[in-house]
Amino acid sequence: MPDRGGGPSGPRIRVGRPSRRVRTLLMTLGVLAVLGMAFTMFAGFWTDWLWYRSVNYSSVFTTTLWTKIGLFFVFGVLMALAVGFNIWLAHRLRPPLSAMSMEQQNLDRYRMSIAPYKKWLLLGITALVGLIAGASASGQWRTWLMWVNGVSFGQKDPQFKLDVSFYAFDLPWYRFLLGFGFAAAILSVIAAALTHYLYGGLRVTSPGARATAAATGHLSVLIGIFVALKAVAYWLDRYGLAVKSSDFRATDNWTGLRYVDANAYLPAKTILFCIAVICALLFFATIWRRTWQLPVIGFGLMVLSAILIGGLYPAIVQKFQVQPNEQAKEAPYVEKNLEATRQAYGIDGTKVTDYSGTGNTEDKTKLRDDVGSTASIRIMDPNIVSPTFQQLQQIRNYYAFPENLDVDRYAKDGKDQDTVIGLREINLAGIPKKNWINNHFRYTHGYGVVAAKGTSADAQGRPNFTESDLPSKGDLGTYEQRVYYGEKTTTYSIVGGPQKEIDYSDDNGEKTTSYKGDSGVNLSNPVNRAAYAVAFGEPQILYSGAIGDGSRILYNRTPKERVEAVAPWLTIDGDAYPAVVNGQIQWIVDAYTTTNGYPYSSRTTLGDTTADSLTATNDNRAVVAQQNQVNYIRNSVKATVDAYTGEVRLYQWDTKDPVLKTWMKAFPGTVEPKSDISKDLMDHLRYPQDLFKVQRELLTRYHVKDATTFLSGSEVWQVPDDPTNRSGSAVPPYYLSMKMPDQKAQAFSLTTTFTPTGRDNLSAFMAVDAEAGTGDYGKIRILKLPTNTTVNGPKQVQSQFNSQEDIAESIRLLRGGDSEVEYGNLLTVPLDGGLLYVEPVYVRGGGLKYPLLRKVLVTYGGQTAFENTLDEALNKVFGADGPATEPPDEGDTTTPPPASDNPTVQQALEDAQKAFDAGQEALKKNDWEAYGKAQKDLEDALRRAEDAQAEASRAGGAGGGESKPDGKPSGSPSGSPSPKPSS
Repeated sequence: MPDRGGGPSGPRIRVGRPSRRVRTLLMTLGVLAVLGMAFTMFAGFWTDWLWYRSVNYSSVFTTTLWTKIGLFFVFGVLMALAVGFNIWLAHRLRPPLSAMSMEQQNLDRYRMSIAPYKKWLLLGITALVGLIAGASASGQWRTWLMWVNGVSFGQKDPQFKLDVSFYAFDLPWYRFLLGFGFAAAILSVIAAALTHYLYGGLRVTSPGARATAAATGHLSVLIGIFVALKAVAYWLDRYGLAVKSSDFRATDNWTGLRYVDANAYLPAKTILFCIAVICALLFFATIWRRTWQLPVIGFGLMVLSAILIGGLYPAIVQKFQVQPNEQAKEAPYVEKNLEATRQAYGIDGTKVTDYSGTGNTEDKTKLRDDVGSTASIRIMDPNIVSPTFQQLQQIRNYYAFPENLDVDRYAKDGKDQDTVIGLREINLAGIPKKNWINNHFRYTHGYGVVAAKGTSADAQGRPNFTESDLPSKGDLGTYEQRVYYGEKTTTYSIVGGPQKEIDYSDDNGEKTTSYKGDSGVNLSNPVNRAAYAVAFGEPQILYSGAIGDGSRILYNRTPKERVEAVAPWLTIDGDAYPAVVNGQIQWIVDAYTTTNGYPYSSRTTLGDTTADSLTATNDNRAVVAQQNQVNYIRNSVKATVDAYTGEVRLYQWDTKDPVLKTWMKAFPGTVEPKSDISKDLMDHLRYPQDLFKVQRELLTRYHVKDATTFLSGSEVWQVPDDPTNRSGSAVPPYYLSMKMPDQKAQAFSLTTTFTPTGRDNLSAFMAVDAEAGTGDYGKIRILKLPTNTTVNGPKQVQSQFNSQEDIAESIRLLRGGDSEVEYGNLLTVPLDGGLLYVEPVYVRGGGLKYPLLRKVLVTYGGQTAFENTLDEALNKVFGADGPATEPPDEGDTTTPPPASDNPTVQQALEDAQKAFDAGQEALKKNDWEAYGKAQKDLEDALRRAEDAQAEASRAGGAGGGESKPDGKPSGSPSGSPSPKPSS
């Protein structure tokens, strides 16, 4: 008989159950996979807990953790109950008999298929929506903590007369609750409607009524709850008008009520609130009326009202009332915005003074003499000379300096001195041989501070180091020089165990050390080792013999990372800077409290506002923002990170800030009082750059107090682009010790310039007193230039430098061969009614890969000079000799006499040239012994030249080294001698 089965004949293969051994293996693998995932999750949690405990901020970890857990469970359970209850209720209200229709017959198959799993399905759905809702709610831990711990601002908004804390702390939480309520209502409606449809309570194609009375009542109540929530939203929207952004003059990032808001939107929201309440009551009434007619009519009326009252009516008011007479209508609201914005950003105390921009004194000698008392002009640009520090003070390839150095001040002989400073940090890219042991056990830390005078250079154009060599020595005295925590220290190290660390190298070979601090997490516990092996994806941590008793793992090692981790509620400044304080190297980090809920204050985007030509080329200087858009900011916390122990300390700086007080209530004991700041630390605190950049951006518009002027836009300024490079980004602010016209003495200041919008002439000069601990700290002064005359701005000054024929020719000669010219910071100094511009010019060339100061550009009152030294340039501009801007001292050869007039110097430089040539010949022959001898001879010759010039300077006064046509100092070896190369 033929096979009618439709398939090939022959024996059939039956697939049986897997064997017992296979099932056991699969179960074992499954259990191991679950355990592996569980341990991975545990490893992340456990290592975080260990780290916070190691820095003594475990309370931050536990408070944050329990807050997240609490929000997760509370709102997850609420959402699960809401959805689950409505599914259960819809199932319970199902009709006993379903209609005999094709639609219901098709649904019978689904009902029968899920019948055995109804409970599990219900639990699965509710668990899923609960998990999603809980995860979303846990992300609101900051909002919850600010609401429950909120402190009064003591200021009321001008419209509703409510304390600012309502908008900053309460309203965000109410909006979250409202959003959660909407989500719960919508999900409940969807879940209930699907359940009613599945069990016949709702019908789409069946004849007869489309919904049972029970389904109608159930869904009406849920929709009524949704509409009631919409009524609450309309009511909260009334207050939200005080903090909402609008497109009014978009460049102002306007926040707060305008005329149309107060006279159209505000009454419209009130009317819509009343309509929504009535509509919600109509939906609730359906329980008894069992008809959708009135609720649907009410809902349609609410939608129509929202379009007409909430949209069309305000547009009519704007078109026919505001636009024909905008200034008169908007002026009262602009005044509120002006006042609130100035208060919120701390610029309400800004002092604006008219400034002529042209010199008043004809006595050039007096003007020349006044320069030194007016400003300590910094010609060492910290953003240029890092390669010079690197080449001269790196010492070993496994050390490196930051791309941008920092400016601080240190006392010398009782007088503060502007100082360029950097740390010699570990650079793993430069270690001789890379492997796991070298990367994480042997090369673990940097060594020492390198500092130089900001106001002078030596005869070769190099920095005048006040702290140098390895180990570092100089003016800073004795301090712990090992740098385990720094801006370039981005990987983990394991220290303190059996494996010795390389400390530093000198002529006697490598020195080793073992970490003695108590920083980091102890790895003697096998559970800790296993957790870190998993967390870091490095199994060798678990079994390496280099880890033993006393081994500790150091990570999260950059200052910004550590401060952000222990205070996740702060916004961190982009520029941490080092200082030697009480025998320790301390990283100082400025931190901000922010909110975007300050009524009437215009918003700003921190990432955009704090960007300049330095952040464009160095991401490490970017602000670390928790809240990118803000309309209130305070430098409320000064933080320190010990470079050796990693200890983080937070100090309360702004004692009046209500946002900080709120966070201090939420995290008690984490912030120390301002009185705990030591005198030594206070001497190094300064006004932060990112706050200054935010304030200067706001002051381009908010320097005016008159609403009419503000609306006209005639006084709008802009921060000019940096003319010294081609980044196209804003000029960075500069730290400078200087004296404003109303000050009696120099103060450490942060300065910037403004130009009119779309033009290059100068509008204003701004400075803030940056010296902490003084009465004027934080005082902002603006010198406003007249609008009826033109005063050159930075770009024009730079163009003037470049266009003068003799200067252009000199720069062309400096660029001769393979040399490159780099322009330093263009400093602006108010002087006797005029403005003094100073710009150092650096040259890389002649075989050197680092910049040396070769010239200084100076202009004042239309006179420009391009000379070898600052003193020479000032003398030429003013046509008079004056005292040296930087008094020479031992080893300082800022103003050397001409080499041709000093045979001792000339002989020393000739010896240096011979030693340099001998070194080059030795390099060609790979004769390292001869090369080392030549380098020693070179250093000795240069030292003799410097000593001789310093002696001549003391004996015969100051004069500038003559320049050869190729731009090199007279008598210097061709191309300038290369320093001793790094090992």
